[in-house]
Amino acid sequence: MLRARLAVLAIFVGFGFSFAADSGSSLSHEALWGEARKFLADGKAAAAKTAFEELLVKFPKEPDLHLFLGISQLRLRNPDAAVVAIKRAIDLDPNHVEARTLLGWVDLEIRGNVDGAIREYAKVVEIKPDSPQALVNLGVAYKYKGDLNRALESYNRALGQRADYVEALSNRGWVYVEQEKWQEARRDFDQALELKPKDDGALQGLAQVLEKTRDYAGAQAVLSRLNAQSPNFVYWLQWGRIGLIRYWWMLFLIAIAFLIKGRFTKARTEANG
Repeated sequence: MLRARLAVLAIFVGFGFSFAADSGSSLSHEALWGEARKFLADGKAAAAKTAFEELLVKFPKEPDLHLFLGISQLRLRNPDAAVVAIKRAIDLDPNHVEARTLLGWVDLEIRGNVDGAIREYAKVVEIKPDSPQALVNLGVAYKYKGDLNRALESYNRALGQRADYVEALSNRGWVYVEQEKWQEARRDFDQALELKPKDDGALQGLAQVLEKTRDYAGAQAVLSRLNAQSPNFVYWLQWGRIGLIRYWWMLFLIAIAFLIKGRFTKARTEANG
């Protein structure tokens, strides 16, 4: 099954968020600040780390610098050092949404600390209650914990703020799949695909719903679309497995038809004496 998706990916390239240091601070006038973030966006994590550390000598109390140093450490596969840097950013600015979001991601995806992730995401929702992205992240953490009711509550709140939010629709659909609410799940996946026809999560979810409701031809068709746009051995195996189910199901139906026909013929013969 597809894992629930977090709405935090933009933070890893360092763009898509409005940082305090981009306006109104001395750091905004530093050429190295822009260069360092470009290093990070270009995949040059070691150069970015060196640049951020150089800037921190001059601006030790800039939380964004500590955050970006943490992102560089993550890119260099040093999560412990990343957590130290991210927590330093939060110490300097307890309401730093991006730092708390990233710490929640690290807790959930790297450290397996689901409760820690829930705490961070809940704090982000408290700081930004009108953010559907924050609510989706909180819902994902609750789903990881197995608390489907709270996950649904978070997704519903996100969709109440933004009805066309594909990530919320797709993630809610997967909760309904776990609850075996096939009609509700299909509704969410169909709506997500109307908004974003190539959404992998919604396509995989729809394929599972169709399989569970015995529309094997439909499930195979959806998996064919998924394989065409995102070739994946797992998707191919699912397509093949459903093909076998479909084959044996047809044989079973044919056998049942012959059995019924045989019994009907026998009953009619006996009735005619």
